[in-house]
Amino acid sequence: MNHEKLSMRLQRVASYIPKGSVLADIGSDHAYLPCYAINNQLCVKAIAGEVVEGPYQSALKQVLETGLQDKIDVRKGDGLDVLEIGEATAVTIAGMGGTLIASILERGKAKLTKVERLILQPNVGSKNVRTWLIENGWELKAEEILEEDGKIYEILLAEVGEPLKPYQNKHETGLQFGPFLQAQRSPVFIKKWMQEKDHLLNVIAQMDASGNTNLEEKRNELLKQIKVIEEVLA
Repeated sequence: MNHEKLSMRLQRVASYIPKGSVLADIGSDHAYLPCYAINNQLCVKAIAGEVVEGPYQSALKQVLETGLQDKIDVRKGDGLDVLEIGEATAVTIAGMGGTLIASILERGKAKLTKVERLILQPNVGSKNVRTWLIENGWELKAEEILEEDGKIYEILLAEVGEPLKPYQNKHETGLQFGPFLQAQRSPVFIKKWMQEKDHLLNVIAQMDASGNTNLEEKRNELLKQIKVIEEVLA
């Protein structure tokens, strides 16, 4: 498989797959990621899980067309239901909301007994993913933020370990902003949170224009969020 089939976002996700692993790609869509991972010797075997019939059929077709049916098992099922206990050693879940990713991990955590690495790419709501990792004994080992086609994505890499280790004394802001991303302060990170600040200011302006006096509590909460963003970016 050539790079053209894989977005930059998924190439970055793939870069964290441990060599020699058995990969489970949950919500695999067209199975581009497992095909890429096998063709580039990033894993020895892969499972492509998909719950929706259309993408499931697309994944089957893609695997057949690339001749990888002996290396990639395409399975239809919800989340980690497609796995046997101890079957996978690495799991990728990319392109979903953080709430959904955390829910998939929570419902299927019995299937993670032999998993050495989680590679998670929430489109939004990464705080929910970090919270789940902490509550379930997974240590954040690395984070990446990137922009592609006008959208900003975060990638979280976690292994079983000391869940609070990366946060040190910045637990609350670390959950929201990402302890590694906050330390790196890349241009994309700054752009994301400047955009979020502008969005919150716009919401406040709309609330003020409405003349509704019952929104004071909500307004103060938004001002607090803006203050935290300003402190992190300062």
